[in-house]
Order: sequence, then structure tokens, then C-alpha cells
Amino acid sequence: MRVFKFGVLFGCFAAAGGGIWLFAQEGASSASRTPVFKSRVDLVVLSFTVTDNKGKYVNGLKPADFRIMEDGIKEKLATFSEGNRPAMQILDDGTLKPSTPFEPAEGERVATVPVPGPSGDFTGTNVFVLFDTSNFMYHGFVYAEDAIADFVRGLDKSDSVAVYTFSRNLSRAANLTNDRNDAIFGLRKSVAGDDTALYNGLLLTLRDAAKVPGRKVVIVFSNGPDNASMVAPDDVRAVAEDEGIPIYVISTNDVNKDPISSNVFKRIATRTGGKAYWAKTWQKQVEAFEAIREDLGNSYTVTYYPAPNPNEGFRKIDIQIVSDTGKRYRIRSRPGYRPRSF
Repeated sequence: MRVFKFGVLFGCFAAAGGGIWLFAQEGASSASRTPVFKSRVDLVVLSFTVTDNKGKYVNGLKPADFRIMEDGIKEKLATFSEGNRPAMQILDDGTLKPSTPFEPAEGERVATVPVPGPSGDFTGTNVFVLFDTSNFMYHGFVYAEDAIADFVRGLDKSDSVAVYTFSRNLSRAANLTNDRNDAIFGLRKSVAGDDTALYNGLLLTLRDAAKVPGRKVVIVFSNGPDNASMVAPDDVRAVAEDEGIPIYVISTNDVNKDPISSNVFKRIATRTGGKAYWAKTWQKQVEAFEAIREDLGNSYTVTYYPAPNPNEGFRKIDIQIVSDTGKRYRIRSRPGYRPRSF
């Protein structure tokens, strides 16, 4: 089983919701520090989009239209939602009813899955915006802030948003909130400068997002080059993939001038079910944010408790549409995950 080594900076890192948990015992001998892993899989949250052969979103599909396979094993869906509509519990007869808060008995596994935001509503998406404020971003810094602010104002009223900034270190400019003014106020306090530790900041953002129930996405707005991170981008990508957190990347750099960063951004976005955009001008940046907002409003989200599966490594997820017409549609999603180990 794969173990991520993130260095002294992170010490003990726990990725909640289907990722990798690694615990270190302080003060123990080197022999006794050898980790013992046990496999455990909690609720899987799976967001995806469906488009036709012209790239238009396909809306109005129902749970019965989908077949979710994990390593070839058909899964029983627990909840279903489209766009920013409330999550609906799927009953045994296939009918839907609103998910409600619950307190399960100790050790009980139940199919009712609430997905609340900070306000307690069982709707919307938790959006984490990660803004590059390194010295690479001096040019056009204010325009970038304006594009992010416009995006925040245009989010669905059911969505929650957090604004984080990073250069060498991560700053939580605005914690997850339903108040757009709070988020924008935190954004406007940003100051450009210092080196770029993009993947350190992304990892910490994912760790925060993983603690939040329900649907969440991370949007990275960056110039591109990373010159100060202690973690590898593919290790960060694997955490997002395992957690089921799509990553959208908007890069202000020219795709052809920094092919290494461009390829990394493409891989991170594709493997987590997000998208990557290259937007050098303010107008292109605004258009990229509009495209992301449209994507969020046209996504499907399902949850399920995985059926028994001996595979403790990477589990492949296959989303199928059962109708003949649906076989011509394109589905964009993460390809799978690794079950949590502890």
C-alpha cells in the first residue's frame, strides 16, 4: 500500500473521507514507529458531469439512469443530487426523499447521509478558492482579485465559500462562509510577495476541505511555477483523488512557456474530475470562473457505502448510463480512490 512522505512540516497528516491516514508515535523507538495499517472505507462522495457529443451539459437524469461500478462491483447509491439542489435519500424502492439530520446509534451504518453546509442547509457546494499571492503575481494582481470577487458574488446562494491565499505560507483569508461580503473582505486583504509554495498550500487546503461534509471543490488561481514546496504535486493529487475533491486550476501563465507546470495542472485537474484553464488576460480569467460556476451548477453528486471489496489498493470507479442514448454521452469524474487506512 502506498504511503505518502510529506516531510517534517506536516508531521502527522490525516486525510478524511477515503484517503490515507498516517499516524506517528512521538517518543517511540524507530522499530516501534513502524505503522500498522487497516483498511476502512467510509461514505464515498462522487461528483461528475455528463455532456453530449457537442459538449452541452445533460440535465434531468435520475438515479435509475446511472450504474456505479467499483472494481466491477455494482454499488447501491445512498443519495443523489443535481447541481445545487438538495441531496435526496434513495430508498430501497428507488423513490427519493430529502436527507435529514440524524444521530445514528453507536456502530450503526445508515443510508441517510446529510450533507450540511455551515448554515445547516443540506444543499450547495463548499468552494475553496486558493489564490496565488507570490511574487510571480505582481503583474495583474488587482485584476485577479476582481475576477475572484466576481466569481464569489455569482455563486449560487446555497453555496459556501472559503478564500485562502498562499506564497511561501498559506493564509486563511476567509474561512468557509455563506456571507459573500466576508469572503471578499478577506480576499481584499491579500498582499503579493515571497516565493511560491503552491503544492504545500494545496495540500493544506485539501486537508481543511476534507473535514467538511458533503460536496466540495478546490479552485486554484496561480501563475504556475512552484519554487518552495516540500511535497510532490502527484502526492497532493492523490490525496484529492482519494478524498473525492475536484480541483479546478486557472493559470495566468502561457501554456507553452511553462510546459512542466502546465502538464502538472492538467494531470491534477483530470485525475480529480476538475478542469484546467489558461487565462492570461483579465477577461479570460473571468470567463474561466464563469465556466467553473456553470460546471458546478450542472454536476451530479452521488454517495454510496462501498460493497465488500478485498482490494486495499486503488479502486477503479466506472460510471455508466444504462440507456442506449446515454452510451453516447461523455462522463467526467475522478477515476477512483484508495480506501482509507489507519
